[in-house]
Amino acid sequence: FPGVPVTNIETNLPFVMEAMTAAGLGDKNMVLMALATIRAETGNFTPLSEFKSKFNTAPGGPPFGLYDNRRDLGNQGSPDGASFKGRGYIQLTGRANYNEHGAAIGLGNQLVTNPDLANQPDIAARLLASFLKSKEAKIRNALRQNDLRTARKLVNGCSHGLDAFTQAFNIGKTVIS
Repeated sequence: FPGVPVTNIETNLPFVMEAMTAAGLGDKNMVLMALATIRAETGNFTPLSEFKSKFNTAPGGPPFGLYDNRRDLGNQGSPDGASFKGRGYIQLTGRANYNEHGAAIGLGNQLVTNPDLANQPDIAARLLASFLKSKEAKIRNALRQNDLRTARKLVNGCSHGLDAFTQAFNIGKTVIS
């Protein structure tokens, strides 16, 4: 995590490690998957909300409007794009993911009714672990084959952030025993 204040890591890493261990994902490969995902998604090792960009907002359109009618995300029209924009360590996106992973970590529908909960460090860590757990078999298979591009796509849907992800994963392999 080059350039990241050490206090961000000291504050947030315990939440991530606790959540990963509780989900049965405390082994080296899955921890590296989580850390590399955080590096690619937030860069600064803090849970945060997605920024407005050309990928989520049409020129002159409402913020996150490109997400409003994304059925693949479970969104049902405006204001779902803004309500269920990416949040947390993993940038959880879409009504369906907020519903599924909120329920999976014991929040029922609280995450749908109060999406900003996804940025609380303990909740963000549990959401990260839940999301990775839901794709665990495919992620583990990709990592066994050293196919970091596929591992990244399983989280992000594309290879956005692949360089940061790959760098963090490979550095982690050398420094974590």
